[in-house]
Amino acid sequence: MSDMPYIRVGTSYFKKVKAPTISGDFNEILVPWNIDTIKQDFGKTYVADIPKYDGFTCIPNHINFKQVCLGFYNKYSPLSNKPKKGPIDVSTLFVKHIFGNQYELGLDYLQLLYQKPVHILPILCLVSKERSTGKSTFLKWLKAIFENNLTYLTNDSFGSQFNSDWANKLLICIDEVLFNKEELTERIKYLSTTNHNKMEAKGKDKIEVEFFGKFILCSNNEDNFIKIDAAEERFWVRKISKFETEDTDLLDKLVKEIPAFLFFLNNRELSSPRITRMWFTPAQIRTRALQNLIRHNRSRVEKELASILFMVMEKYDLDEVEFCPQDAMFAVNQTRVKTDLTQIRHLLKKEWKLTPKSNSLTYEKFAIWNRGEITRETDTGRFYTVKKGFLLENFDELMNE
Repeated sequence: MSDMPYIRVGTSYFKKVKAPTISGDFNEILVPWNIDTIKQDFGKTYVADIPKYDGFTCIPNHINFKQVCLGFYNKYSPLSNKPKKGPIDVSTLFVKHIFGNQYELGLDYLQLLYQKPVHILPILCLVSKERSTGKSTFLKWLKAIFENNLTYLTNDSFGSQFNSDWANKLLICIDEVLFNKEELTERIKYLSTTNHNKMEAKGKDKIEVEFFGKFILCSNNEDNFIKIDAAEERFWVRKISKFETEDTDLLDKLVKEIPAFLFFLNNRELSSPRITRMWFTPAQIRTRALQNLIRHNRSRVEKELASILFMVMEKYDLDEVEFCPQDAMFAVNQTRVKTDLTQIRHLLKKEWKLTPKSNSLTYEKFAIWNRGEITRETDTGRFYTVKKGFLLENFDELMNE
């Protein structure tokens, strides 16, 4: 009875139903069903033929999917599109539009989603202030490819403690994202690299589940849609350009090519071997859009201190400068920006990852006075050292001063 719409998992009964969507498609979902209702509809003998499983599991596989794994019912959704050789001109042009000069890496990303769905991947961020860029079309295309295994979230729903609707999904997409709370950033960073998560539904206890979700964030805010620091390596931020000419039938054309595109992905060789836990190296996915995001996340104190240190290096032709937190605080407070020792110490240790000398030693102290005059004199203390290369690498604006 392969067409049997009911299943029994443990001691509970469920019906497999097809819920219609606005697009005209449907999502197959499991709805709890009462055994007495089944008996009323079909008779007592019907119940004996209902397939029985020990429990639920969720094992993603797009190539050799198994609905039943060692007596457990697999809740992962099989893909309806099967690979079939054919033209993929529209698809490849669209991937080139989204990933630009990182086209091959973009294909690798999509191929890994298809062939290795449990592997950790970077948090993909698509940003642009412009409209008609294809960001939303990209998400809709992925939805058409991965179907029930992709879900959309809002900022609020991601921040909610209840996550049973997305804890078992392959792709978690957040459109118009704006994470202005640090805890949301920390949460997505943690989830992007963990393989376990606590799943919680309303009125039910938390349960630990295997987690294989990948995050895709879209935003019209290029500068500060999320709070990240300079050392962040988990975000792949791409600025998407506007289409020169808008094709209103683009999504339909992409959907028609899905079987051929899956065939292409399944038969191409990855351009990048696995090097890190997120497959790609930080250097491979570093972009100007990421650097722009980091720059706009810097505090006024951090920018001012970097500018002061660079100014000292330029005046005295130095490749590095030594200073104690008190020196930095005094210098910054001579400007319109005000700070204190706690903020300076946090900046140097947490943001810049610097370590002071273990003992009090002699160093060349600098000072900035009211009129902008810079002086140097010998002093002792547990000083920090900042190199010019560090400033130029992390503060692009200094190159223009």
